[in-house]
Parts: sequence; C-alpha cells; structure tokens
Amino acid sequence: MEQLDLTPWRCPEPLIRLKLWLRQARPGQSVCIQLGDAGSRQDIPAYLRRQGHHVQTREESAARLSLLLVVARPPRDALLTPEPMPPTP
Repeated sequence: MEQLDLTPWRCPEPLIRLKLWLRQARPGQSVCIQLGDAGSRQDIPAYLRRQGHHVQTREESAARLSLLLVVARPPRDALLTPEPMPPTP
C-alpha cells in the first residue's frame, strides 16, 4: 500500500501536499497517511470526509495519527479548477 508521510510539515503544508496527491489519485485507490501536526490531525480527516472519501483511523497517539484513505472520486477542488482563458485579441 502506498504511504504518504506528512509528519515533517506543519499546517497548512500537509493539506496542500494531500490535495496535490488527490489530483492524481484514482477512485478506489488507497493510501496510508501519517500526520504529526496537531492542526493537521484534526483538520485533514474532516476535510477528507467532507470531500466524500472513506477515512479510517489506523493508529492514534499524542504525537501522530495514521489514517487509511480510500479515494471515492476526484476531489471537488479539481472539478472547480477553471479552464484557461483564451488570449484576447
């Protein structure tokens, strides 16, 4: 299983890196996510659930959270990415 270790970074960097990973993820793909920052440990599971993904806590301690993520569909953020504007004459 793929691992995504986000423990070296503090909020908001883990969320940014996770969003980048989600842009290339396929529905049904699973990944084990490691979080260390207190804000990220609270915010990222909530964000993923709001986006419709399946999230399961695998291991939790005072300093670390391990999640299993199963991608449900492309992230809503990707659907909202505007198309490039054509050049104006």
